[in-house]
Amino acid sequence: MLAGLGAAIGASLCCAGPLILLSLGVSGAWIANLASLEPYRPLFVAAVFALFGWAGWQLFKTDSPGSGDCKPGEACATPETQRNRKTLFVVSLIAAIGFVASPYWIPLFV
Repeated sequence: MLAGLGAAIGASLCCAGPLILLSLGVSGAWIANLASLEPYRPLFVAAVFALFGWAGWQLFKTDSPGSGDCKPGEACATPETQRNRKTLFVVSLIAAIGFVASPYWIPLFV
């Protein structure tokens, strides 16, 4: 999930990066260099989908009976731990979607 969020931040650097830096008071001509990452945006977006897909598959496959990945007594066998992991997954997925979609919603606020 952390790798997926990192890729989502990378995908939004061209658009959200300058806005965030300017709102924090950071200025300079070098901020325009963040736009040079725009050609790599499709790679970052593909990485987001791949990493979150893999994380979701790993997380939700343990629910199936006989998956064999989670043995009794391990942390993944605890329902509370499973619920916390799924909640963290959904929250980070929503954040990643917000980062990936930033080129579409940031112009509404500028």
